[in-house]
Amino acid sequence: MHTSNTHSILNKLITLTNERDSTALEFSLAKSLFDLIANLYPENVKPVKVYHIVDIRKQLFSTIAIGKDINEDKLSASLITTLTNCFKSGENCIFEHDNEARATLYPLKASDGTTAAIIAIEDLVCDQHLDTTIRMLLQIYQNFTKLIRDNEHDTLTGLLNRKSFEHKINKVLGQTQTKSKRNDDKYDQRFYLAIFDIDHFKRVNDQYGHLIGDEVLLLFSQLMKQTFRNSDQLFRFGGEEFIGIFECTYPQDISNALNRFRETISNFDFPQVGKVTVSAGYTEIVAFDISSHLIDRADLALYHAKNNGRNMSCHYEYLVNTGALQENKKEGEIELF
Repeated sequence: MHTSNTHSILNKLITLTNERDSTALEFSLAKSLFDLIANLYPENVKPVKVYHIVDIRKQLFSTIAIGKDINEDKLSASLITTLTNCFKSGENCIFEHDNEARATLYPLKASDGTTAAIIAIEDLVCDQHLDTTIRMLLQIYQNFTKLIRDNEHDTLTGLLNRKSFEHKINKVLGQTQTKSKRNDDKYDQRFYLAIFDIDHFKRVNDQYGHLIGDEVLLLFSQLMKQTFRNSDQLFRFGGEEFIGIFECTYPQDISNALNRFRETISNFDFPQVGKVTVSAGYTEIVAFDISSHLIDRADLALYHAKNNGRNMSCHYEYLVNTGALQENKKEGEIELF
């Protein structure tokens, strides 16, 4: 392989491994593949397409094209069938149909081995050297995403860990600041941070031992993932304490979601332990907030729930407005040290 091509591939790897966000990482991969192919075949540049499954039963896909415009409003029936088979099999597929471009479809695997997306590269199905290079880049990508997942997720529960919290909350804070600057109320979306704490968890460990305690934590986290949406960010913050970041259309949505989860926990029979309850405190995330202040506010609401009977969720702003809780004095202060 020529030195220039080697440098090009290495530069793509440097760019790729500089990303941490999953969406940005996937886009960086597609862009790297497009640039690589454009360098090798400048006279016949075609877009690199990324297909995501929207509904496997209805065979609905979304499409992103890196490079030139897609110039297609609707996927053909033959392409949809090939994409569906590729998603299900997890194996590379060749798409070829009368009057349609030939393409190689490369399944992009998530860290758990399932197919997360499909990358389609047109008119290059016969180029063995490029095919091998692409497969190697995809394997590097998949190894890298697994390392990121292992680094960002709690070993026991599989939820996001405390280490990844600051990065995730800063992204949300950035969204609220952007929305505030644009005065964009088109969707009027609100963000909330909630802290969950399993009631009397120390008793579980003392009475049943830490192995049973770990089983409670594992089942608790599974119920979290089942109850909340895939878009909700869930963290194990330490011990029996968990954090959630939620995006809601209406203020009542967060209260409904937290109470639904609280009821799910209280109705669940934990093996050997029986009934367990959870308390939660939550606060709204606003523009130019600070993560430490968010946690302080949610903590105060959580302690209010703990001190007033447990098995409840409390809203910090509501408690302050009604006089049930004194406002956190750290609000608005500048801490130099």
